[in-house]
Amino acid sequence: MYRFMLFATFFLAGCGSSVSLVDQGLENQIMHVGNGSEPQGLDPHIVTGVPEHHLLITMCEGLTISNPEGGENLPGMAESWEVSDDGKTYIFNIRKNAKWSNGDDFTAHDMVWSWKRILTASLGSQYPDMLYYIEGAEEYHTGKLTQEQIDDIRSRGYGSDITELRALKNKKRSSLTTNEIERIQFLEERKKDVDKGIKDDIENPKPSWDYVGVKALDDKTLKVTLKNPTPFFIGLLSHYATWPVHKETVLEYGDIDDRRGLWTRPGRFVCNGAMNLKSWELNKKIVVEKNPLYWDAESVKLNEIHFYPVSDVNTEDRMFSAGQLHLTSTVPSEMCPLWIEQGNPNLRIDPYMGTYFYRTNTTIEPLNDVRVRKALALAIDRNHITKNVNKCGAIPAYSFTPPGSNGYFPDTKIGTDLELAKSLLAEAGYPNGEGFPELEILFNTSEGHRQIALAIQQMWKKNLGINVILDNMDWKVYLSREMIGDFQISRAGWIGDYEDPNTFLDTLRPNRGNNKTGWDNKEFDSLVKLANETTNQEKRYELLREAERILIDEMPIIPIYTYVRAYQLSPDVKGFYPNYLDHHHPKTIYLERE
Repeated sequence: MYRFMLFATFFLAGCGSSVSLVDQGLENQIMHVGNGSEPQGLDPHIVTGVPEHHLLITMCEGLTISNPEGGENLPGMAESWEVSDDGKTYIFNIRKNAKWSNGDDFTAHDMVWSWKRILTASLGSQYPDMLYYIEGAEEYHTGKLTQEQIDDIRSRGYGSDITELRALKNKKRSSLTTNEIERIQFLEERKKDVDKGIKDDIENPKPSWDYVGVKALDDKTLKVTLKNPTPFFIGLLSHYATWPVHKETVLEYGDIDDRRGLWTRPGRFVCNGAMNLKSWELNKKIVVEKNPLYWDAESVKLNEIHFYPVSDVNTEDRMFSAGQLHLTSTVPSEMCPLWIEQGNPNLRIDPYMGTYFYRTNTTIEPLNDVRVRKALALAIDRNHITKNVNKCGAIPAYSFTPPGSNGYFPDTKIGTDLELAKSLLAEAGYPNGEGFPELEILFNTSEGHRQIALAIQQMWKKNLGINVILDNMDWKVYLSREMIGDFQISRAGWIGDYEDPNTFLDTLRPNRGNNKTGWDNKEFDSLVKLANETTNQEKRYELLREAERILIDEMPIIPIYTYVRAYQLSPDVKGFYPNYLDHHHPKTIYLERE
């Protein structure tokens, strides 16, 4: 049997002793969590990663929240909502007792300003497209005019002049008086000036927030108008990019588009979730504490959660074994088969809506050649990686979207075909890898990422004759280099933001903040767009399958495996439910020993 510690570990300290953090947690309701990496930040409109999500879900809340036990989203800041018969208009009823952590009332106006912020182009958020389903949102963000705004510009320009001019010109020329002829000339000259002004306004647009379909009808009523019926709209509202930020606090430390995050420091951070930011010791620990002003504070049993940015999986495992952590972010891959065989009672392996893949920079040679990208993909043995490197239940990926996402099953295939891979590479001008430039794989610090990169490095060398170097960066530097396109091949993972295949495929559309490959395929874009305008799910999924075939045929990303969520969990932790998105709201979690 697997022998494990029940966390009654004592550490000598001078003349006395101290009980483990896990044991102390029982008495104080303080949970200790391994969080993988030091977070990029805590601004929900700027950050992009999983470690950031784990923190933000404790401190902030959107209109809806993910159901911790899986299934349909639950009410969050909105206690209820109504949807119009055509599926395009949503009325959200904000909770009467909703407050910010500083005591300010939470209102519908806060949602309006927050969504205006993330759609402000100069902020540089990578997630504004989460709100593109709203009428006028994409145009506002991209600096274009809606058709309604164009029509208004034209109508405002002419006013009653055009009616008068038409009436005068409809008269017989011989019947016009001298004053009327002069009036026609005057109006025609003014029309030229107006036409020029209209042309300038349309060609040099100044988008107005007035044309975006987000309105506060009163302090507690929010109206949202969508371009088309969007079946996953309620689901995407549980993603942190759509969450509100406190206007007065943000503006106290910068402008609406300030990216520095000065407002997110301890003592300044104001949000509306179950916990508050108590302290942040860089590269050591972040502590959040119970927020007594949270609308459902009575349900929150934890007093604090301590997050540790431990990127070394073996260090995290030792901390768990020593009773310093209740929850790990992952497990050592080499231990997983042994723990499964021995029946480690702390090991959890749950389904997870995510894909581990390599992102290619299609804007640079030789990766701008689809034959090269396909050769690289076909030279990877995914079964070897999942069985001998990952070792913890991951499934080889033959599509970008995980099979079964809300009933969607892609039909793409990416086998290991060395002969075809060599042939494609030769067609691209690199027979047996001759003349192929040295290739670099960028990845963030993690032993698991390093082991996979080593395996693929060896495969590409052995199978294609390509030399590969590995470039290991800390989380923040890795994200920064990806964002500016400073990479050739980059390790990546995408976790579904909501349970729908769109959360994967939409990221590869042109000009999406999370594309990062430079790949731009108009047919793919049109298919995904058309799918999101289609209400029949069967037809919608067929359009998405067609788009996925294009994606895999052009291979701007190289899928490697479908994630599972493998971690260790103390038996003291209750109310922590496995779910496909791995979203865990703190108000359901508590500590109790049986």
